[in-house]
Amino acid sequence: MLDALYIGATGMQAQQLNVDTIANNLANMNTASFKKGRVSFADMVVSGSRQMQPMAAMDGNSGVFGDVYRTGAGVGIANLSKMFDLGDIKKTDSAMDVAILGDGFFEVTMPDGTRAYTRGGTLKVNADGLLATQAGYPLAPGITVPGNVKALLIGGDGRVMLQLSDQDAPVQAGTLELVRFSSPSMLAAQGDNLYRASEASGDAIAGRAGEDGAGTLQQGFVEGSNVKMVEEMVNLMVAQRAYEASVKVVQASDEMLGMVNNLRR
Repeated sequence: MLDALYIGATGMQAQQLNVDTIANNLANMNTASFKKGRVSFADMVVSGSRQMQPMAAMDGNSGVFGDVYRTGAGVGIANLSKMFDLGDIKKTDSAMDVAILGDGFFEVTMPDGTRAYTRGGTLKVNADGLLATQAGYPLAPGITVPGNVKALLIGGDGRVMLQLSDQDAPVQAGTLELVRFSSPSMLAAQGDNLYRASEASGDAIAGRAGEDGAGTLQQGFVEGSNVKMVEEMVNLMVAQRAYEASVKVVQASDEMLGMVNNLRR
């Protein structure tokens, strides 16, 4: 009965994280380039020599319970991952909006010199004159945009062309590169649509847009969130029912312990 209390508690704790994750997904349903999170569960087995041992092996007088096995000690969190399904592509007609159609991330340089990765394609020119994210982090490789630019064109292969006010022909300022990961769902979320590489995600694989499995770029469009309200609401109801079931287990175990405490000789 004590085991049942702990098992029910692990179920409540796991489902609480599941509900929190779903709530975060719904709250960011209209956040550009947001990627929904998913919680994966794993059973917690009994450790040591007693793991999955028949009760008859532990007690020769087990009788009818001789074939009953210890099945585990509750549920735990296997991982909390991001789902990088492509979100809805929305047309904005803004030259500074760029959507990634397919796999890939923009690489950005953080203030401390480290690298982070994003799919957020709403760009701007930062105070240093570099093409950057809305938060001001410059894209890698650094692309300088002078102040006398009349038009900025970004091709599907990442080439950035600038139309300068004092020149008739456009000039190439550089090429936006995309990076990919062997396990993008294991990237560590940093907030503001930024991610960092982890041991589970693998190292960044640099490449050009449209080559070696990388997606292409589309200027004048932005990728929306990949959260689907109906799907998340169904997941929320399932999580609530699972939480309620764990509560019932704890209540039933508590009632049984109360009966034991009230036994009289």
